[in-house]
Amino acid sequence: MRKLILSATLVAASVFGMASVQAAEPAKAGEQYIELSNPVPVSQPGKIEVVELFWYGCPHCYHFEPTLNPWVEKLPEDVSFKRVPAMFGGPWDAHGQLFLTLEAMGVEHKVHAAVFDAIQNQHKRLTDPKDMAEFVATQGVDKDKFLATFNSFAIKGQVNQAKELAKKYEITGVPSMVVDGKYRFDLGTAGGPEGVLNVADQLIAKERAAK
Repeated sequence: MRKLILSATLVAASVFGMASVQAAEPAKAGEQYIELSNPVPVSQPGKIEVVELFWYGCPHCYHFEPTLNPWVEKLPEDVSFKRVPAMFGGPWDAHGQLFLTLEAMGVEHKVHAAVFDAIQNQHKRLTDPKDMAEFVATQGVDKDKFLATFNSFAIKGQVNQAKELAKKYEITGVPSMVVDGKYRFDLGTAGGPEGVLNVADQLIAKERAAK
């Protein structure tokens, strides 16, 4: 876990000092992105899938949100976007299970930003289910329903699936992006937040042309 946290930190250290001109360059395999040797099946066949792997405890994921969200809202109909929590033990697992619970309850879109803010700006740990329940209750989420969902067999299965996906994507830090289960890139390789979206746009176009 320490290695992953350091990786995320090193990525960010190189990100925000990079020249924006790099983001305008054509994306190249082995440079701006990595082509996975074993493509991962997408969750919605027929659509071009974009996945963001993140962690609520990662400040770089938090600062990526204002750039990422407007882009996601404008994605065309043939593109699907989903977040997958990276879980490598300890608070990563707790926060990942929190996200998956909110998503299963259909309230993730209402609470996601508040959870990020609580952890990043209010310095709440939110690693204990009871503390999570108390917090999401302030956002209009039923505490008992949250805890029942959090501890459900279905969520435990989703936790295992998310962990397997992270392994298959071969991520070493967050935030990381994956397009159509084939191409992985991050803030460091792509040249910052805008660079990530530029690379994503290019790879989406590449996949659309190949269909």
